[in-house]
Amino acid sequence: MISSRCVFQSNRIRALASAAFIATLAALAACGKKEAPAPAPRPVVAVAAEADGQPPRATLPGQIESRYSTPLSFRVGGKITERRVRLGDSVAAGQIVAKLDPADASKNAASAAAQLEAAQHQLAYAKQQLDRDRAQSAENLIAPAQLEQTQNAYATALAQRNQAQQQAGLAADQLKYTTLIADHAGVITSEQADTGQNVTVGQPVYNLAWNGDIDVVCDVPESALSALAVGARATVALGALPGKSFAARVRELSPAADPQSRTYRAKLTVEAPTRDMRLGMTADVTFAQAVATQHAGVFTLPSTALFHDNKEPAVWVVKSDNALELRRVEVARYGERTVTVTRGLNAGERVVWQGVHTVSAGEKVRVVAPLHPEDFAS
Repeated sequence: MISSRCVFQSNRIRALASAAFIATLAALAACGKKEAPAPAPRPVVAVAAEADGQPPRATLPGQIESRYSTPLSFRVGGKITERRVRLGDSVAAGQIVAKLDPADASKNAASAAAQLEAAQHQLAYAKQQLDRDRAQSAENLIAPAQLEQTQNAYATALAQRNQAQQQAGLAADQLKYTTLIADHAGVITSEQADTGQNVTVGQPVYNLAWNGDIDVVCDVPESALSALAVGARATVALGALPGKSFAARVRELSPAADPQSRTYRAKLTVEAPTRDMRLGMTADVTFAQAVATQHAGVFTLPSTALFHDNKEPAVWVVKSDNALELRRVEVARYGERTVTVTRGLNAGERVVWQGVHTVSAGEKVRVVAPLHPEDFAS
């Protein structure tokens, strides 16, 4: 029979063996686990921002238009029987451009003239009768009541004559209105009605752009609106006239933004237009912005540096600890390969020029200078 002491020693040996086995497994597991190395900072091309030292200049696309442009329409309705000018024709003041069928207007004018002639005869007869009755009344040959009746008949005839005169004049004007005349010299820019068409009163037949003052119309974004005011000067360059520039000044600035584009319509008058400046030409309008002192820094960056924060323009700025910060900026001008930033940056701050779509906020980076900075800044 096995003693209790032997059983106790056997259990103790078994427990020590299990503990040794567990310790061995733990040691083996600890030896096989290695710490993951920290990710290397991502290399990015970044350059310190340097102020241009010049006030920002905004260039906006525009279009050449006539300062005054009016529709040409008949003042009476009728059927167009003749059109004498076409799209693009130059017209002189007083030139006939279209005609209506004058048949009905001629009849109305003839009828009004006949009524006027009858009223004039009636007035002449009433005047003769009044002269006779006055002479007889002076001799007490007629009653005072008869003289009063004659005076009343004369006053009625005079009023009818005056009314007939006005009707005749109106009918003559309506006959004259069947001929459409250009009231100013200019250019026909559109045609809205054709020969044989029935038109109503005031329905446009042509659109006439007046000769003389020339405007440049452009849409101004909110970022450049604070620098504009009526009377501000600008320079206009036309793509169709290379090497030429024209001085202009802001004549009108819309008080409200367009609901679709959220821009403000500006009209600038060209001070000395030339004959080769045609309506509809595209133009580049350049004007200097008066930027406040606290935003005096103007920086030119390559277009590749521009990112977005929601719908706002932004750039990646490398902070002192080499972490990235996404910062909103205000862009005054978009060039072919560059952008002009007027707000959001300080001189000396490092801006990421390349790889803006592969980084994230707070990420550690390693700054690499570009091989050829002029390739981005030109």
